[in-house]
Amino acid sequence: QVPLIESGGGVVQAGGSLRLSCVYSGRSWMNYACGWFRQAPGKEREFVATISWRGITNDAESVKGRFTISKDMAKNTVDLQMDNLTPEDTAVYYCAVPRGTYAYIEASDYDSWGQGTRVTVSA
Repeated sequence: QVPLIESGGGVVQAGGSLRLSCVYSGRSWMNYACGWFRQAPGKEREFVATISWRGITNDAESVKGRFTISKDMAKNTVDLQMDNLTPEDTAVYYCAVPRGTYAYIEASDYDSWGQGTRVTVSA
């Protein structure tokens, strides 16, 4: 199994920024779609943002205008730039890859998952 590995999590105060990165070890992101999901303590996993094989993006209303998903082909990573963070963004963030190439928003469309990186935003 080829691993997905997230990095970049940490602790920031409200209004701060973090950049999460996801590497698909041994593979290029050029021909894959990628999604970011998160799970807060005591809550269900939820969709955050996704990018298709062709670069079309979609993001949740809760992060619209604050988070940006992108592919950095120089580093071979999919990044999630998170700005103007709020305590409600506190969660473990997961990178995932679907079998298809679209910007899927349902977790059930993804079958490969990383182990997550923790983001904590203090009030």
